[in-house]
Amino acid sequence: MSSKPPQSGSTGDSPKETARLLAANIAQARATFDALAQLAAPVAMAVETLHACLASGGKILACGNGGSACDSAHFVAEIVGRYVRERRGYPAIDLTADHGLITALINDYPPQRLFARQIEALGKPGDALVVFTSSGNSPNIVEALAAARAGGLRTIAFHGRDGGACRGGAEIELIVPGQVTARIQEGHQLLLHTVCEALDARL
Repeated sequence: MSSKPPQSGSTGDSPKETARLLAANIAQARATFDALAQLAAPVAMAVETLHACLASGGKILACGNGGSACDSAHFVAEIVGRYVRERRGYPAIDLTADHGLITALINDYPPQRLFARQIEALGKPGDALVVFTSSGNSPNIVEALAAARAGGLRTIAFHGRDGGACRGGAEIELIVPGQVTARIQEGHQLLLHTVCEALDARL
């Protein structure tokens, strides 16, 4: 371990630099959130679609990669559990959750088939698929949407940037503008919570 004292302008300035970074991120997040107001119509459509699915006895499938896999798990937890209001649980499956199944599928099939294979096995007409992808370019999400369409599932996509390769692949698209992955994921969280709150009121 070095016994040298910290260099001037490095350690001593770190609290100021962190404060500057926080302020910049807050400003960037605020701009991202302000832009989400233009998504009011597709958010309302997503709520209607999910309500119709669950009210008719269907289930929700959800998936994503990395941080978006966490959004998938979060969304499913809100459906099976509850968001705020106390209500009965509704069927929803996180396609990223079963480690044994996931590793088997990746071992036996091309990685881009990871979610599509599960949708083909578990989905039925009238169910809904909800995908999360900050880039919009994940091959396994592109194939998941294609499998859902082929199987008669309703499709809702939380995208980022310009929608990427997934754009046009879902009936309802919630595209968070911007190029910073973290801000897109934060936008997805706000949209996710808004959908859950509105859905709880309907259910």
